[in-house]
Amino acid sequence: MSAQGEAANIGKVLSFLREWDRGDRAARGRMLNTFLCQNQGKSFYELECEFAQVSSLFLARLTTWMRLTYMFGTLLGLQLRAIRVFLSASGHDQYVMEFLEDGGVLSLLDILNHTQSKEEDKTEALRLLLTVSNAGRNYKEIICESNGVKVTAECLAKSNTEETQETASALLESLSHGNPKYQNQIYKSLITLMTCSSPKAQHLVLHTVRIVQSKMKTAHHSIVEPLLNMLTSIHLDIQDEAINLILDLKCFDVRPIILSGLVALLRQAREEVKSQEITEVSSETEMTASLPVFVQQAAAAKAIRLLAEGNQEISRDLLSLGVIQCLLSALGNREHTDAQVQASLALEYFVRSFPVIEEHVQRVMGSTLFAAFMHKPDTLYMNLDETQAEILLNNKADILSKGCDFQF
Repeated sequence: MSAQGEAANIGKVLSFLREWDRGDRAARGRMLNTFLCQNQGKSFYELECEFAQVSSLFLARLTTWMRLTYMFGTLLGLQLRAIRVFLSASGHDQYVMEFLEDGGVLSLLDILNHTQSKEEDKTEALRLLLTVSNAGRNYKEIICESNGVKVTAECLAKSNTEETQETASALLESLSHGNPKYQNQIYKSLITLMTCSSPKAQHLVLHTVRIVQSKMKTAHHSIVEPLLNMLTSIHLDIQDEAINLILDLKCFDVRPIILSGLVALLRQAREEVKSQEITEVSSETEMTASLPVFVQQAAAAKAIRLLAEGNQEISRDLLSLGVIQCLLSALGNREHTDAQVQASLALEYFVRSFPVIEEHVQRVMGSTLFAAFMHKPDTLYMNLDETQAEILLNNKADILSKGCDFQF
């Protein structure tokens, strides 16, 4: 650009900044819309050329205005999108550093904390924080030092829009990468989030926990209880993520607690069925109240099968916990078909893997029912009459007392 052209560009930029400084809310809104239309996706060098090498002056004005007005929601979404043009500019992180020096991160976290903030503004604030986090380890640490993990986690748990939840989850995942100083804090925050009530948030949290857990050398014992509780979910995507996390944790020191917990869930559902029989429960409301327990039983049986398949050590551990008796009982749970199917499939694995288990199960079922079981275990529930189901539900035989040696 010629000297004359540079002078003209500088004059244009100075005029723009004067107009901004003198403009009211409406004028600034028009200027921001024009800025967004003309500068989306530009690199650092392109923005510098556009603003005659003083683009930082406009970014500083934007950051200051945001900090002064965010509590009132004054064109907040527009301001955040304009700031993102700078922070997302490729080729340099100067804008990110300037934004942090002007207190930008603290303002964004305040927006997330502010009860009057709109969900769409929270989403934009999270996107900006994600951009900052992706800029490097130092920036991740600054967000974490500013209580960013807790604020983001609370936003994920309390938000009622999927876009905000997804962006918060992405931010927590980003903060966990290449940030060893705060990795444990992020991990524990995610475990705490597993107790949230939103199905969408639960699914996102489970997905993120799996990613973070894969980078941990140990698993915290506090993960087990909320993880097993998630098996009560009627949402299949949540159940799948929970079971996948259980499978991931088989390599960690929490495995014995998980195995005993899964077997206990089979017993818990059996006691629920017996309780209904004693009180002669038949109302639809009371049956619905039992549904989470039965859903959990089915998921536990599925997890047990997947854990045991091809793993001799885990299979032995499960057998020592009395899993066969519990699976037989679950197979007799006529109140929940999926529990019967999953228990039958898990039981089939043990029967085909251990001859002594085959003998025991055949003795409990009887020859005719056992033949049907071996032919097609996933449809056995359709062949069960009330008497057979009662026998399975209340079986008490313990083959471990016979000192059997389990071999593949």
